[in-house]
Amino acid sequence: MTLVSEEFPAVVPYRAEEITIPADVTPERVPTHIVDYSGIKQEIKLYYLCSPFTVCVCFRVPLILVGNKSDLVEHSSMETVLPIMNKYTEIETCVECSAKNLKNISELFYYAQKAVLHPTGPLYCPEKKEMRSACVRALTRIFKVSDLDNDGILNDHELTFFQRTCFNTPLAPQALEDVKNVVRKNLTDGVRDNGLTLKGFLFLHTLFIQRGRHETTWAVLRRFGYDDDLELHQDYLFPLLKIPPDCTTELNHNAYLFLQSVFDKHDKDRDCALSPEELMDLFDVFPYVPWGLDVNSTVCTNDQGWITYQGYLSQWTLTTYLDVQRCLEYLGYLGYSIIAEQESQASAITVTRDKKLDLKKKQTQRNVFRCHAFGITGSGKTGFLQGFLGRNLVVNFDFLSETELSCDIVCLIYDVSNPCSFEYCARIFKQYFMDSKTPCMLIAAKSDLPETKQQYCMTPLEFCRKHKMPPPQSYTCNTAAAPSKDIFIKLTTMAVYPHITHADLKSSTFWLRASVGATVCAMLGFAMYRALLRPR
Repeated sequence: MTLVSEEFPAVVPYRAEEITIPADVTPERVPTHIVDYSGIKQEIKLYYLCSPFTVCVCFRVPLILVGNKSDLVEHSSMETVLPIMNKYTEIETCVECSAKNLKNISELFYYAQKAVLHPTGPLYCPEKKEMRSACVRALTRIFKVSDLDNDGILNDHELTFFQRTCFNTPLAPQALEDVKNVVRKNLTDGVRDNGLTLKGFLFLHTLFIQRGRHETTWAVLRRFGYDDDLELHQDYLFPLLKIPPDCTTELNHNAYLFLQSVFDKHDKDRDCALSPEELMDLFDVFPYVPWGLDVNSTVCTNDQGWITYQGYLSQWTLTTYLDVQRCLEYLGYLGYSIIAEQESQASAITVTRDKKLDLKKKQTQRNVFRCHAFGITGSGKTGFLQGFLGRNLVVNFDFLSETELSCDIVCLIYDVSNPCSFEYCARIFKQYFMDSKTPCMLIAAKSDLPETKQQYCMTPLEFCRKHKMPPPQSYTCNTAAAPSKDIFIKLTTMAVYPHITHADLKSSTFWLRASVGATVCAMLGFAMYRALLRPR
């Protein structure tokens, strides 16, 4: 922090030598830099340094009005100053002091630090005598994140957790009751079922600010990731996460437990699915809606088209795999580091080892695998994928990008009833995957229809034998019962064990042994996942 003083002797230097008060002797534990300037007209920039961040204030600078030499008068000038304070809202406070007898000198520096570190301006509008809308929005999100059971009130357990999270100290039972009694006396709907409502929560912070204790509100805001402009800080939303080349990202066990608690919190009717209203309630702590209507057609849904628990977790798994920075951002909005009591959202992510090392060791620790499906239009790709999770996927191109080639397993789909269908799969395989180490499987889709001879130099079975691939796997989704998922287990097994031989693949005992416990969940973006089964 820099303080500027002005005196008017006959001859003075432009700027006196800077004096620094060390952080360990100040109440706020920040260094204070005192700079004495002359009264010459000049442009002055005020700043303060506060480990671990630096803030520079150039325009909307908080001001303190100081009446010096109070030892020379017998009366206070505060009554004269108050109208000035009311006129200029930039003035945080006013203090009378005396450098001669050291009256209020320590208080002066305390108020100066407080004005910079905990300014009133962003929080409160003195003309309207109410909190500013940005402050209300931020505190509303904080309330919703802290409302662990989503019942619209903060009960004693939630208030105690909130107190410990923000101030690192528990709240005594009597102090808790005193707080609620203050709210009861001022608001008819501030306390409900012995818990603090959102109105009561906002009233308390308004009271803190009006009584000059806005450092309390700032402590809460900063603990929940807000900067001086009441926006979530970039360092909070996007903590450092190093991802080496050829490594992937997955959610770890603690992250899944947190996401399960978020789902439970908003699944009010306990039907293991999120209705549109419940989903919007979940996203209420976001500045925008992160999932569009297209998500409902790409993950597991119930008969009403609502996202199920399995679909919900799958979408999170997909986001983590394809765009981990976005996942970190989303977890930040949900308050992961606060509720899970972790340093940052980065602790929710597991970075897998290099895929080349997996191949070398012939084993993997990954739980998420990527499958690309190729086939001409009408070959049955959509039916194949929708038959498992109801997703819609169309891939039809001759040129494949690096991203499209980067996967754990390739699924080549042809229509047994279309004589021109297999030729496309054979061409894609020979052009892109014949010399790669990516395992491939050929799917004979629409197997409920009469099989037609393919217009190619060899049959699909002969092609598979020549290139040491498993034989074509028949599949149809045109069944009265749910389509078989055996083929998805086989695909996942090949992704987990890319080194297995053709002889192994022909063994039914291998499939049984390798697929035990391998429940799979297919997702948008050509990804296939092991699903977490939710205990109920």
